[in-house]
Amino acid sequence: MRILVLNPNTTPAITARLATVAMQAAAEGTVIATATAARGVPYIATRAEAQIGGAVALEMLADLHRDYDAAIIAAFGDPGLFGARELFDIPVVGMAEASMLTACMLGRRFVIVTFARALGPWYQECVDMHGLAGRCAGIRMLDGPFESVGDVQDEKEPLLADLAKQAALELEADAVILAGAPLAGLAARIKDRVPVPVVDQIAASVKQAEALVTLGVRKASAGTFRRPDAKATAGLPEALAARIERRDR
Repeated sequence: MRILVLNPNTTPAITARLATVAMQAAAEGTVIATATAARGVPYIATRAEAQIGGAVALEMLADLHRDYDAAIIAAFGDPGLFGARELFDIPVVGMAEASMLTACMLGRRFVIVTFARALGPWYQECVDMHGLAGRCAGIRMLDGPFESVGDVQDEKEPLLADLAKQAALELEADAVILAGAPLAGLAARIKDRVPVPVVDQIAASVKQAEALVTLGVRKASAGTFRRPDAKATAGLPEALAARIERRDR
């Protein structure tokens, strides 16, 4: 089984963290490969940046999808996820959706904890997009700057652990999700400091992707996620244009 972990931001250090955790989570025989966006922003934190990252994710999948059994869009707000499910035949997993669905299997309500206040509104809209507002007890964010997005989990680990504990207790949540690709792997380090299960977003995504491949799900030929009819394009990268125009059968 080959799974692509696709990072739609431009920070290789984040991709490296994602890869480490993904490989630790993967079952024997699962091969993890990664790709980092060649253009865009160092980390996605706003609606506009998510739109850019989603477009880049579709371009990357158009180039790479034929070599993999499943793909993970490894940004917590799931930029481009629904478009990817329309266009491509392989299962495409969103890191936010996978971690939230995993948290829902651990308890009634979950809380999302992240490292920057700017992420809050986008993450709330992502929760709503997936129809999980009734299961989300809240979103808690750190205030203040950080030195490097690639190392933010090391810099802010004590604060994030305290915030996760506080959020779980105050909001009576049954699970905590550490959200944002730069926090990949932190769950394992702080889980003993938090009184409820702590979900690692990329580990959950790998296990969900493996499950979908193992189940042998097929591409929809009806419904809202069937592949769209062919349409002319202008100015798009060749692989994505061919996919939209249905020249790549």
